[in-house]
Amino acid sequence: MILDLIIAILWSISPFGEAKVGIPYGMLNGINIYLVFVCCLAANILVFPLMIFFLEKINMYLLKWKFYKKSAIFVAKRAKTGSANKIKKYGFWGLIVFVMIPLPGTGVYAGSIATYLLKIEKKRAFLANVIGITISSIIIWVTTLLSMKGMAG
Repeated sequence: MILDLIIAILWSISPFGEAKVGIPYGMLNGINIYLVFVCCLAANILVFPLMIFFLEKINMYLLKWKFYKKSAIFVAKRAKTGSANKIKKYGFWGLIVFVMIPLPGTGVYAGSIATYLLKIEKKRAFLANVIGITISSIIIWVTTLLSMKGMAG
């Protein structure tokens, strides 16, 4: 059980899944449904300050390498064209909605990048990301729970 909880948490901090993968993984592997929700949500929330630190402090040094710079520019262009206008237009609420949609390409990683690129005030952006990922996690948790009940029924 501990190993499965650790894997669920690692999925929740991973840019390839976030809590959208961590929560179902943990629940489907028999971890207490409340424990997995809290742990995966907390891990996913932790991503925001880590990403902001990375973008503000470490990103500048890595931009010296051609491969990283090319990748960073690609990600920045995608972030700006994909949702920047809506986030700029609706501000705080737009960022919440963007982060809360439980689909690939949305979530705290994308919300952190948007915060950095659009120069959104960090405290408000953090709150928007927390609200958004909490709503997203609730959607995933309830959907997984209902699916599990359907499979068992």
